[in-house]
Amino acid sequence: MPGTNLTREEAQQRAQLLTVDSYEIELDLGGAQEGGTYPSVTTVRFQSAEAGAETFIDLVAPAVHEVVLNGKALDVAAVFRDSRITLPHLLAGANELRVVADCAYTNTGEGLHRFVDPVDEQAYLYTQFEVPDARRVFASFEQPDLKATFRFTVTAPEGWTVISNSPTPRAPADNVWRFEPTPRISTYITALIVGPYHAVHSSYEGADGQSVPLGIYCRPSLAEFLDADAIFDVTRQGFTWFQEKFAYDYPFAKYDQLFVPEFNAGAMENAGAVTIRDQYVFRSKVTDASYETRAETILHELAHMWFGDLVTMEWWNDLWLNESFATYTSIACQAYAEGSKWPHAWTTFANSMKTWAYRQDQLPSTHPIMADIRDLDDVLVNFDGITYAKGASVLKQLVAYVGQDAFFKGVQAYFKAHAFGNTRLSDLLGALEETSGRDLTAWSKAWLETAGINILRPEIETDASGAITAFAVRQEAPALPAGAKGEPVLRPHRIAVGLYDLTDGKLVRTDRIELDIDGGLTAVPELTGLARPAVVLLNDDDLSYAKVRLDEVSLANVTAHLGDFTESLPRALCWASAWDMTRDGELATRDYLALVLSGIGKESDIGVVQSLHRQVKLAVELYADPAWREEGLATWTEATLEHLRAADPGSDHQLAWARAFAATARTEEQLTYLSALLDGSAEVKGLAVDTELRWAFLERLVATGVADEAAVAAELERDKTAAGERHAATARAARPTAQAKAEAWASVVEGDSLPNAVQEAVIGGFVQTDQRELLAPYTEKYFAAVKEVWETRSHEIAQQIAVGLYPSLQVSAETLAATDAWLASAEPNAALRRLVSESRAGVERALRAQAADAAAGA
Repeated sequence: MPGTNLTREEAQQRAQLLTVDSYEIELDLGGAQEGGTYPSVTTVRFQSAEAGAETFIDLVAPAVHEVVLNGKALDVAAVFRDSRITLPHLLAGANELRVVADCAYTNTGEGLHRFVDPVDEQAYLYTQFEVPDARRVFASFEQPDLKATFRFTVTAPEGWTVISNSPTPRAPADNVWRFEPTPRISTYITALIVGPYHAVHSSYEGADGQSVPLGIYCRPSLAEFLDADAIFDVTRQGFTWFQEKFAYDYPFAKYDQLFVPEFNAGAMENAGAVTIRDQYVFRSKVTDASYETRAETILHELAHMWFGDLVTMEWWNDLWLNESFATYTSIACQAYAEGSKWPHAWTTFANSMKTWAYRQDQLPSTHPIMADIRDLDDVLVNFDGITYAKGASVLKQLVAYVGQDAFFKGVQAYFKAHAFGNTRLSDLLGALEETSGRDLTAWSKAWLETAGINILRPEIETDASGAITAFAVRQEAPALPAGAKGEPVLRPHRIAVGLYDLTDGKLVRTDRIELDIDGGLTAVPELTGLARPAVVLLNDDDLSYAKVRLDEVSLANVTAHLGDFTESLPRALCWASAWDMTRDGELATRDYLALVLSGIGKESDIGVVQSLHRQVKLAVELYADPAWREEGLATWTEATLEHLRAADPGSDHQLAWARAFAATARTEEQLTYLSALLDGSAEVKGLAVDTELRWAFLERLVATGVADEAAVAAELERDKTAAGERHAATARAARPTAQAKAEAWASVVEGDSLPNAVQEAVIGGFVQTDQRELLAPYTEKYFAAVKEVWETRSHEIAQQIAVGLYPSLQVSAETLAATDAWLASAEPNAALRRLVSESRAGVERALRAQAADAAAGA
């Protein structure tokens, strides 16, 4: 039985047999306010290469009423099972299929998601189809290389709006919205967004009279917070930059961005109708790092209109190229586009995306960037730090290797050659080889077909006067994590070497060289004869993907002056290196904390500051010697309060320090002060204790037993919104009682009615680092339940549970043994095995780091 899976071989066979021409999809969503199911009628026209052949179409539906193939009604009971409708005896050439079914609204963020806003009690719908969920709404050949045109006809309640890939027709008198056919696109980027959404309209005016209608949508309850002008500004900047770099006009008729509720990801690149999580409509003050992240998301999805939607991967093996390209070009647009507010975007990339990639690449599930995707189960767990962040890092390396002009010329040729078609990696590499003149065969094999991270170290010799007499870069290929497939390899790297000296107390770059390194040792004769600088930084400007280590002199100077680099990127690279060393047990957690406390006060980049807050909290709570942990948390929390009081009133840094203080406040005095900030009896000048900050304070007070259920109910009464309900769910699950934990566990694991976003909120509250003993009994419960959860819930819901409720806080050999016993006996499928093995690796890493910290304190 295939269940809901589809193998690569099945997809290849179907693509060889079929060419799909068009879909006509009729949906009656008139009962959406009540929920349940809705009628779905699909008419699909396609060509078969063989007479008499048999194939199948995909559909996940509670009921199928009619299957008519080439005018002949088929026995539904005979042809529909699992998620497939068998199509026998095809005609050579043209075929026509009509499927009448009842499909179901979901609350999992997959298929057609239905959400009721507690503010206006109206239902809001949106589709999310990547990877294989168009089949939850209409019968479809669910694979990216069977492109077709799509014509949607949708019946909706009176007063609602329907948005799809094609331009929205005028509001019809009969409430039936009839859309024009789309261009040829893949099933997974079709979309419908339906409900009484609030809309703001504008346009992008390009060269030669180009005019693209732009729309932004959100629920009316968020309309007062929607900063549409700022979103339009970023969007227009992306249009201008991408069209110049790609030399190909935006390929669709309009561009709508729809901020939708309970969205599982950041956003989705539906052609001309991008859906974005509505947490990006900020209800309260956020730091500029949040605006930068939102802008990157907007640009990432816009880049997909060309790379992903116009030209689409043949199969999910090349998902990485889709995501990496969008990530690389979105950051490049922020860094280089005229008038960008975030020219420091590569600092953010180094600080967040790169650390995600390095973390993922050290798990037992690490894989080559070009992963072997055997089936849908493989791809569903492959939206990871390799696919997005390592891939984008390696694309940045490729750009350095071939040159930016040659890179974009190759991309331009690629779009022109493959518009509205499907491609493989070789199609892009071939175009880049032509424009750059470089043979990329060896580069591709080393970077895209192998797993793991290289380490780069400088080897420096000096004479008595301090002049450099020899300089080389040592490259290492550490063993891959236990359980990972493949062998470690050395790779070609295009890197910069930066030389920094102290000038008036600041670390200033005095020289930079760029070079290719390959093999175990690469001499750098250009540096011979120069005076030994205070800091030698390998991979300066972050051109390549590698762990970087400092020589002893540089490490001493960076430790003393990390906050004194005049530029943000070298600071970020050194912070990232220190964090990496802490995770690897090369730097004790207590020493990492001391390093952060010595330099964070000088760190101007708010995104870096907030990353350091998260990393220090994680390090002290998981990587510190348990005997020292409370001392470390006390030191950190006292520092957060000092920085909060010292920060400029109303600044981003002040807000970030307020949140950091709230996250670990622990003494009676600190919690009393936090309570006073919440009730207004204490104030920090310039700090607006607004809706989101109130919840952050209250959730900590509840988790520590200072505030009770009545306080949660009162706060929810102040904030009777969907976000308020999620915060209340988090707070209730965070209560430090056995009963609260049992209720939270039951609602997630034993019940299956929670919407995706509420379940996520409950899990977030349930797992509290200060409640290890209270949570200890749930290790056994987790392993007793997780396989059944995986087999009976939708993918998104099951993955939240499998990852979120794994006993990551129980850092012990016993947890490893319990995990190993379950892996040996439960026979989980490959996807669940991967997720549990990744979580196990986190516990194993924490044990090593705790041992290193204990040794440093001995």
